[in-house]
Amino acid sequence: MKGDIGANTPSRSLRVLHIEDSELDHELAMAHLRRGGAEVSARRVDSELAFRAALRERWDVILSDFNIPGFSGLHALDILRDSGVQVPFILVSGEIGEDVAVQAMRNGAADYLLKANLARLAPATEHAIDAFETLRARQRADRELAASRQRLSELAQHLQTSVEMERAAIAREIHDDVGGSLSALKFDLAWMARHATTPELKARLDSAMEMVTHALEASQRIMHNLRPAILEQGLVAALQWLANRFERRTGVVCSFRTSHDNPQLPAGVPLVAYRTAQEALTNISKHAQASRVSIDLSLAQGVLSLEVSDNGRGLSDADLAKARSFGIRGLHERASTVGGWVDLSSSPAGTTLILSIPLGHHASGPSEATHPDESEHDPSVWGEL
Repeated sequence: MKGDIGANTPSRSLRVLHIEDSELDHELAMAHLRRGGAEVSARRVDSELAFRAALRERWDVILSDFNIPGFSGLHALDILRDSGVQVPFILVSGEIGEDVAVQAMRNGAADYLLKANLARLAPATEHAIDAFETLRARQRADRELAASRQRLSELAQHLQTSVEMERAAIAREIHDDVGGSLSALKFDLAWMARHATTPELKARLDSAMEMVTHALEASQRIMHNLRPAILEQGLVAALQWLANRFERRTGVVCSFRTSHDNPQLPAGVPLVAYRTAQEALTNISKHAQASRVSIDLSLAQGVLSLEVSDNGRGLSDADLAKARSFGIRGLHERASTVGGWVDLSSSPAGTTLILSIPLGHHASGPSEATHPDESEHDPSVWGEL
């Protein structure tokens, strides 16, 4: 029902459910609606049972008297709300106090008016229906937006999983094909160097050995970045190794603390935690200008928490709101793949990133596994030649 109701507007169909015990008052209200330009199809009910039965049908608007023997307008409003039926509800009464009117509006009534002022009924009905249709359109848009966001989130999660699977496949190929071939080549070059008959040939073979060694190291580094083999020794070992490697590479002091030596975690959680710490340390090395970094891993009340903090320059609101800040968005999406979330806080004194992952019944206490070797060993390399 659109537009202003008036004498010059064409007739339109209006289905009205009227809760009223007076036939005369009912006819008077319908006459005012028809005078406003509506073609009214109405039903009058005067009991709770009849009202509940009428709600099974479709109505454009519900008008209700306030006082009905054994029934009331406020009770009818409660029944309407509990039924889940969405239709505008207007309270019409011979006398109604302001407190009752306020309560009715809070409970979902679209409007209220006195029977002595039924001239307002037609425009009030028109306004209530328009407002209700606008509300329904907004609710539909909100539902569609929520569904779209859910689909995008599922797509992002699928892409994260696909990327990790592809990384693992490439890492295996590098290890099996490239690494194996380079290792065999290094053996051959070493044999030829031992049997070289001239200084010039031995020098060329030594140079080739250096190039192969460099290629092996590059392959190992690429393989580790693609799929950290150290995760096979557990998340604690991987984070300890990551912290040590970051400190050696950047010169920034990086400490690692944990409340559990070897927590038993569901599949997927260690990789998400490791990648989150890796991304955080990468951002710190690029932007934070920090001199100290700490990584804390804890497991309490079934929630795994990973906190990465630095004392760098911090992030501004503009940094956090950048349209292309995909690193931060990627952290959120990655965490959501295992039911977790990321909190990021920053100030001029530094930045803190916290990853939280509820583990539920999967979590367990610390095991008796010993601490891994924290030396310079890189577990992603092939055996020494």
